[in-house]
Amino acid sequence: MTPPRSQPAAASHPSAAAPVAAPAPPVVPTAAAVFTEHAAFVLRSVRRLGVRESEVEDVAQEVFVIVHRKLATWNGTSTMRTWLFGIALRVASAHRRKAHVRRERPDGSSPDATRSVPPEQHDALSRKQLREQLDRALDALDEGKRAVFVLYELEGVPMKEIAEGLGCALFTAYGRLREAREQVRASFKRMERMSP
Repeated sequence: MTPPRSQPAAASHPSAAAPVAAPAPPVVPTAAAVFTEHAAFVLRSVRRLGVRESEVEDVAQEVFVIVHRKLATWNGTSTMRTWLFGIALRVASAHRRKAHVRRERPDGSSPDATRSVPPEQHDALSRKQLREQLDRALDALDEGKRAVFVLYELEGVPMKEIAEGLGCALFTAYGRLREAREQVRASFKRMERMSP
């Protein structure tokens, strides 16, 4: 029978130092603080996710109702912005599937396009038309590509954060971005050829 080995003293072993404490859970902000800090982001996001301008505020309100209800479940594994975008993505998607939204189809003519435009408003009109072209190009993207494109290209969110927030691999997120860029470019080229 072999004698039991003696254990080295805890003080003499470098890895036997005091146990490392788990990181503290994130401080969950109040719903009012989330709204104050992120309302503009949510409004932009739902608009860029295909919600018509006349319905953007209503859909954003739905997002913040869900945020209020689920804020205590936010655990900090994603940033607040990507967590909010995930909620906005689901709410906007559900909104676009509703029957009343599918039935209403704009005829493509803009009342502003038929009026004469004073020279000082020409730049504002050009920006509005570009925004409308971008919205049409975004409408042609599937939901995954649209989400990555909006977050990366328009909101400046780092790709690693986007992948984590959308629950996909980093490589997949980059692939979606590449395909979305190609589709948006092609869409703008088509619109350019069609314009007078």
